[in-house]
This record gives sequence, structure tokens and C-alpha cells, in this order.
Amino acid sequence: MPETMQTVSLGATALPNVAERRLTIAEALREAIAEEMQRDPDVFLIGEDIGIPGGFGGAFGVYLGLPEKFGHERIIDTPISEKAIAGAAIGAALMGMRPIADMQYADFLFECMDELVNQAAKMRYMSGGKLKVPMVMRAPVGTTNRGAQHDQCPESFFMHVPGLKVVCVSDAYTAKGILKSAVRDDNPVLIFEHKLLYGSKGRQSAGGLDLTAHVPPEEYLLPLDKAVVKREGNDVTIVATHLSLYRALAAAEVLAQEGISCEVIDPISLLPLDTETLWSSVRKTGRLAIVHEDTLTGGWGAEVAARAADECLFSLQAPIKRIATYDVPLPFAPILEQAVVPTVERIIMTIRTMCE
Repeated sequence: MPETMQTVSLGATALPNVAERRLTIAEALREAIAEEMQRDPDVFLIGEDIGIPGGFGGAFGVYLGLPEKFGHERIIDTPISEKAIAGAAIGAALMGMRPIADMQYADFLFECMDELVNQAAKMRYMSGGKLKVPMVMRAPVGTTNRGAQHDQCPESFFMHVPGLKVVCVSDAYTAKGILKSAVRDDNPVLIFEHKLLYGSKGRQSAGGLDLTAHVPPEEYLLPLDKAVVKREGNDVTIVATHLSLYRALAAAEVLAQEGISCEVIDPISLLPLDTETLWSSVRKTGRLAIVHEDTLTGGWGAEVAARAADECLFSLQAPIKRIATYDVPLPFAPILEQAVVPTVERIIMTIRTMCE
């Protein structure tokens, strides 16, 4: 069985009662995809092992039940070729379809750099707006003891590419609303999801969190360019995504007992970036820390730090800090892996030094 997967079928009887509708991210993504496929016949799924009878429903169980509901003409299994998946999805999007492409592991996006960077991202600009590329690509990220080629967080690479939209979802409510909006967007959207956040309970390395969230049964969409303040505070602004967001919230809880009030923000969208929400917080707190699982050098935190220095320099009471994975290939050994990624303890120690 794939990790943290719940074998919930698409049928309404398998979902919780409306009054207690708490879904996992995997369930929320599945529901979003089903609703969009139901709404628009041009929406289809394409990827590896996503519709095999008796299979896992994709690498992390997100697609369970969808092939039975929509058939294999709209749930398309491919050979093991990420390049082919990206090329087919982009071609279909250019012809008016709205594909949702599955990348299994975000590390495999590097197989598709020409398709994504040179083709999908630039077609609308190069055609003077005559061509659209309404494609969604889902890409799981994050350390899960899979080693240097299956655990990376490469979202920063794609922040460098005008024409793409880059979003990171960290809870079920956001995941559903963002995915539905992404499907309806006329630009290519990359959605990065952390592998340890799919299920109802994270592994021990995820802190054993309750990862379900209330997801209303009625349809809703969320903007692709808005950050969310997850915790209000007055002394330090912490910007974090994915599992690092939960670790930042845990650190904020500990620091609150020491009298340090942390404002924790989930940017959700990295490209475009909601600087209005971020800088408003930084001007209030006077301190900024950025936490992510990408490596330190060239990670998206570097871009946020540079822009903050441009916009908020005279509001800062301490140097901006980035708390990131060390600049090494990700180790396979679980102990070593957790030694290089940002931990709650490392976040706490860094914030303390900022407030001394």
C-alpha cells in the first residue's frame, strides 16, 4: 500500500457525513478532480499507474474510484515517460482540453524541463495571447526516506519561469479550492503537495498530526495568488509551506510560552507571490523568518528575503533568517534525513536568536 493512503472510494457513502466533513488532502484532491471532470468534459487525467484495475490509484491513492466513474478514455495511463506525459498534456491543452497531469514525484519534473519551461510557459506570450495552455501538473515533494532522487522540493526552479504558476498546498480545504481554480485557469499551473501530508495521520517524522480539515460540501474556489495568515502574532513573521508550515506553527506554540509572539503565514502561491500580505506582516512584527524544505542556496526563501529587503528594510529590527534544508543531497537514512531538514527545534532556536 502506498504511504498514508486511505482506501476511500469516490462514492458519497464513503465520505463523512456533511456535519462532520473532515477530509484528508488526498480525499479533497480526489473530490476536486471528480467535480471538475463532472463539470467539464474537456478535463482529463494523465499519468503513470493512475487507473490500473486493482492498483493504488496513483502513487498516493488520490485517484481511487475515478477510473470506475469516468472510464479510461479520461483516466489515461501512460508508459514510464514523464516527458511524454508533459508533452501530451501540453499538446492537449493547446488544442482546448484541460489536462491534469500526474508526476508521481516532483523530482521527475526535471525530465520535462523543455516541455514546461520552453514550451508551456511561453506559448501564450509567443502567440500574442492567441494560444492558451490550461494545464495542471500535480507534483508530490518532501522527505519521506526515499533518498536524493525522490525526496526533493524543486518548486524554486519553477519560480524562475515567467508564464508558469507555482502553488503549494498544505491542507485539505486549500487543496480542493486551489486545484479547482487551477483547472479553470488558462495558464499552466504546477501544484506541489507534500507526501507526508496526504493522509489522516502523518508519519512520526510529520509529528503524528491530525491532517484532516473541514471541507464544505458546496463548491468553492480559492484564488491562486493569495497568502493566508495561519496564526497572528506581533514579534516575528514566519513564512512557511507544506510540512514546514506545521513545524513553524508548533514552534510558534512553544515560543508563545516564552513570550515571543509569532505570526505564521502560508504563502500558498510562490509565483505569483502575495507580497501585500507578507510585507504587511513584516512591517508589523519587524522580523522575518522563512522556512522551507528546499535547500538554502537558491531556495524560494532567498527570493522572499531579497524582496523583503527591498520593500521593508527600514521596518526590520533583525536580519532576515532562512531556515532551510542544508545544501547536501538528501540522505536515505531517516536519522540523517531529519538532521538536514528544518525541524521544530531549529526553528525555535533561530527565532530566539532573532529576538534577543
